[in-house]
Amino acid sequence: MRWMHAAGRGLLVVAVLLAGYAGFSAQPATAPRGRGPMTLVTAGDLTDYLGPLLSDWNRSHPKEKVTLLELPDSADETRAQMISELRSGSDRFDVLNIDVAWTSEFAAAGWISPLQRDRFPLKTFLAPVVATATFDGRLYAVPYVTNAGLLYYRKDILQRAGEPPPRTWAALARQARTLAPKYGMDGYAGQFLPYEGLTVNATEAVHSAGGSILRDDGARVTVDSAAARAGLDFLAGGVREGWISPKALDYKEEESRLAFQDGRLLFLRNWPYVYSLANAPGSKVAGKFGAVPLPGPSGPGTSVLGGSNLAVSSHSRHPESAADLIAYLTSERVQRQVLTEGSLPPVRAALYEDPALIRAYPYLPTLRQSVLAAEPRPKSPRYDQVSLAVQAVVQDVMALRQTPQQAVARLSRELGSISRRG
Repeated sequence: MRWMHAAGRGLLVVAVLLAGYAGFSAQPATAPRGRGPMTLVTAGDLTDYLGPLLSDWNRSHPKEKVTLLELPDSADETRAQMISELRSGSDRFDVLNIDVAWTSEFAAAGWISPLQRDRFPLKTFLAPVVATATFDGRLYAVPYVTNAGLLYYRKDILQRAGEPPPRTWAALARQARTLAPKYGMDGYAGQFLPYEGLTVNATEAVHSAGGSILRDDGARVTVDSAAARAGLDFLAGGVREGWISPKALDYKEEESRLAFQDGRLLFLRNWPYVYSLANAPGSKVAGKFGAVPLPGPSGPGTSVLGGSNLAVSSHSRHPESAADLIAYLTSERVQRQVLTEGSLPPVRAALYEDPALIRAYPYLPTLRQSVLAAEPRPKSPRYDQVSLAVQAVVQDVMALRQTPQQAVARLSRELGSISRRG
């Protein structure tokens, strides 16, 4: 399962059996402090970039060496194993690299400890990513990898038609409906299978229309609005009118990426990792596509922020060195390697303006624009339940079993029930 691309491709869950950094304030206050060896656990280092980074750390910290431990290659399984350990009170994990959407849940449950803001150069990060690491006004993690959705389009086909890439939903729908059939292609796809990807796609549609799903860290349900109905109607309209194929309702990241890469799709919403793969030798669309920000009702839309954050377990035996490792992994030098060796979007703002990196990764300016306009997924201490509710309702909308009006009313009731649970 490749959902880790949405979480920054190669979602890391870093478990560090570390010690010793004086600027870190752990919780509970009685947690022991010290330095020692580390265990780093990851849910899918697909590009094998992490080993060299940890080797560099190990050479300079011989008494705090990191051992890499990988969890199953699935965000859902990774989350389940992490929670099982944390609920048990185990000190096996010290530093967790968690999906940005999990930060609120983990913080509310008391599984991760707050961090001191002044220990980390947060002002050098892309501003929106910092919001994903906070809960209830406190910093509970440090951004490590970011991500934002892009619209990939067949540049060659639009150029033949004398058309620019779409900036609005209306332009996207018209081009997908009229141009794609001329080339025997489907019009548009995202990640529409009922899993976390559908939550992301639906949230982007709602946010792009000016709506929201939850406010106040999950305490206030805001989804029953005209804007939310408009966002869901955009997705349902694509199915009704045929420019979203029924096949796309079964797509996750990789299925949709392969459909575009094989030349079967005019437009694709996906993450930045697609760019290098679609341009690789053997790709049928190499050199034939471009990427722009996601469209919205009247101009560029709003992406959901993907990526992962580094947090420290509240059961950590070594919270001080854990903070040292977080500082190392978010330093500018290592963040550059995260991009060049791991193909993951970094959180350091300056890297998006580096001429050498832009030559190597032409999508960086577009990605920066998308990240700066992006918003987090709904924050909630019961995020897993929120996401499942969104998936179920939006699946019915896109299967044309419910109207957008019926769907937002139903979702509002279900989210209200979730928010009232203790």
